[in-house]
Formats: sequence, C-alpha cells, structure tokens
Amino acid sequence: MSETIFSSIKRTLGSAVRAQSWWLEFREMLLKATVYNLRRSVRYP
Repeated sequence: MSETIFSSIKRTLGSAVRAQSWWLEFREMLLKATVYNLRRSVRYP
C-alpha cells in the first residue's frame, strides 16, 4: 500500500529531491507529503 502512495507522489510532484543536506532533503520530502495530502483532501472532500 505504501508503494502505491510513493508512486502517486512521484507522479504528481516529481521524483527528484533537489536539496543537498540531509536536513533539507527531509524537509523537502515532508513538504511534498504535506502538499500531496492537502491536494487529496481538496480534490476528494
């Protein structure tokens, strides 16, 4: 089930992580997950 979500996030928001340090990579992935969840909540109320 988690692979399905990861695939969906990659398709909608892109698969590349542009940050250089591990903290910025973590923050970027967290923000991508947040945006993905917000988009889903708006699209499927």
